Amino acid sequence: MASPKFLDPPPAAAGDSGAFELLRVWVANEGQHVSLRSGVWEDPFAWGIVLADLARHIVNAEAMQRKEFDEEAFLERLLEGFQAEIDSPTDEPEGELMQ
Repeated sequence: MASPKFLDPPPAAAGDSGAFELLRVWVANEGQHVSLRSGVWEDPFAWGIVLADLARHIVNAEAMQRKEFDEEAFLERLLEGFQAEIDSPTDEPEGELMQ
């Protein structure tokens, strides 16, 4: 069971010796902090698929938590937020490669 601060890996990842973590997002010091594994795919299109799949997982998770829920409206609003941040970033990513 996950602690209030950490999420458990999905069962498929726990049972696959070849599984690896791709992305971790934290909220800390009133901001978003990210750890990610770069260099996994040569074609950035693959990252687009990851982001689309992640959006669908977010919609599904929210749908399980709410009674009256419009999945299409939620996804549309999520995409509006994504596009707004792409068009006019509220901050600039910074950081370093760590091993």
